[in-house]
Amino acid sequence: MLRRRLGVPDAVLIGLGSMLGAGIFASLAPAARAAGSGLLPALALAAVIAYCNATSSARLAARHPASGGTYVYGRERLGDFWGYLAGWAFIVGKTASCAAMALTVGAYLLPGHAHTVAVAAVVALTALNYTGVQKSALLTRIIVAFVLAVLAAVAAVCLTSATADPARLALTADTTAKGVLQAAALLFFAFAGYARIATLGEEVRDPATTIPRAIPLALGITLAVYALVAVCALLVLGPHGLAAAPAPLTEAARAAGAGPLVPVVRAGAALAALGALLTLVLGVSRTVLAMARDRHLPHALAAVHPKYKVPHRAELLVGAVVAVLAATTDVHAAIGFSSFGVLVYYAIANAAAWTLTPAEGRPPRVVPALGLTGCLALAFALPVPALLSGTAVLLAGAAVHTLRRTATHHY
Repeated sequence: MLRRRLGVPDAVLIGLGSMLGAGIFASLAPAARAAGSGLLPALALAAVIAYCNATSSARLAARHPASGGTYVYGRERLGDFWGYLAGWAFIVGKTASCAAMALTVGAYLLPGHAHTVAVAAVVALTALNYTGVQKSALLTRIIVAFVLAVLAAVAAVCLTSATADPARLALTADTTAKGVLQAAALLFFAFAGYARIATLGEEVRDPATTIPRAIPLALGITLAVYALVAVCALLVLGPHGLAAAPAPLTEAARAAGAGPLVPVVRAGAALAALGALLTLVLGVSRTVLAMARDRHLPHALAAVHPKYKVPHRAELLVGAVVAVLAATTDVHAAIGFSSFGVLVYYAIANAAAWTLTPAEGRPPRVVPALGLTGCLALAFALPVPALLSGTAVLLAGAAVHTLRRTATHHY
């Protein structure tokens, strides 16, 4: 049993550490491309659905405090197949997130060689993870503080710049409902991480009150920061300038006439993305380990290194897949594919939360209902390539599960 030592401020900080990362550095451009001047309504929509998902996850975590997230909740509440599908969606979605984070490092550090830098970052962090090195709580605090300082600096120079034009915030004829939905789905990528609070059940003092308080606080702070950054980027670049920017916040600082700030923004984005990448690879490899132990994935992947005590085969496999993706895809495709997997994962979490009884701490019925319909609506509003590839990978996973069950029944 882990020690219950975290209060509300600690839980909020962990939530901020999970969310206030590289997502905002990467997802503004593809979201602006989809929504045009409807970027801010899309951000609000993404936040509402993230809140529903986080609330459903928190209530489920209080009821089922085992590690594994929706892989466990789906299995316990909806049946083995839905738990498996949630785990599969998580693995493929978060593997694409890893590639997006690696490509974000490349886009900000060496824009002309983003793929090379991305692959090097994946190899280096996989090697670190292999030896059991994990991101400490202190390092998380340092990264969050630095990223917040960078975002505050970008906001300050944009708001005080002579090039800032409030007219660029106005909704224009290019805003469509489909575009806003698609942008919300892509921005959902920037909110991923709030479930980290829900999984702290064993380490939080009085989890029944601490977790429900910490989640809306962390989400609210994150939304406020993201809204400020989005407004500032729009003021100096406009929706079309933002849509075309390979490294949006670097371009915003440059457009605001703050050239000396550009290297600081590059460093902040790279540090945030590296921190997120390290945590993501850990999370994906641990889910692979859990599914391999249950024989939903090849059992050989459940091996734990005798010296380093890490799931080394799972980590090497995840590292290899992410390196290939980082070498061959672009950041916008990776974000779209990642959002599809994660939205399916949370749709299953909301469906599982719907089955809770009032005695089990069920949230108000509107929360899982809005979360489920919102996740599915956003998933199907994603760009067609992300939708097709995501659906194909999910169907492949479902087929593997069906074949395995058929083979088991034969024997």
